[in-house]
Amino acid sequence: MLTAGVDIGSLTAKAVILQAEDNEVLATALLPTGWQPRQAGRQVVAEALAEAGLQRADLTAMVATGYGRVSLPEAKATVTEVSCQARAIHALVPQARTVLDIGGQDSKVIAINEQGHIQDFALNDRCAAGTGRFLEVMAEALAVEVAQLSELAAKAGQPSKLSSICTVFAESEVIGLLAAGEMRENIAAGLCAASAQRIASLMEQIRYTSPVALVGGVAYNKGVQYALEERIGGLVVVPDNPQLTCAYGAALWGADMVSADVN
Repeated sequence: MLTAGVDIGSLTAKAVILQAEDNEVLATALLPTGWQPRQAGRQVVAEALAEAGLQRADLTAMVATGYGRVSLPEAKATVTEVSCQARAIHALVPQARTVLDIGGQDSKVIAINEQGHIQDFALNDRCAAGTGRFLEVMAEALAVEVAQLSELAAKAGQPSKLSSICTVFAESEVIGLLAAGEMRENIAAGLCAASAQRIASLMEQIRYTSPVALVGGVAYNKGVQYALEERIGGLVVVPDNPQLTCAYGAALWGADMVSADVN
């Protein structure tokens, strides 16, 4: 029984092909979403199938998630990102009781119980602070790739203090710090700390507990992970391939649905 999970996000589309009997991941793919989410969703599934040496007809079910989930009519069902992340983290990091999904444009915090059931959640989709977009803009201001921010932050002597977490104002502040001769390493560490501050503020909207699982593209930034651990005083765990967990959760939902139909 093969299922596909497709996560059509605002910036990237992800697909996971799953052997449902043992939850084995056979293939994955990731592509920019661009301005055609339906095309991106179909293309990323096609690439994952090609990697696995499979055809579309080999799939028992496909489940779509992400902001563009309704654009994929061939999906058996659509499931929210919150439900998919909770399902994935319960399988990947069963000890986690809080899920932090920090994507390119928004961020979510989800409280789950021992069974992986959602207890509460909060969403920030109105401000870029703390998201991948915030770090992208700041990296551009520092004239480095966003992937280099973590490396720079690790070399900091003293993290720079940023008074604003608003993306627009923080960018101006970074430019001012550079003009004043501040080291890029210190600014990068300050940016990671500012992201952690914004994320922690979102977490405070619900009753969260450790351990915390950090997923989404920002989870690749170790500087943010460590700054967040310091900020909340708890363990933050990053699973393998944290940008694919939502698609993985969608594939697991697909397996659950097929199993329910059979039984």
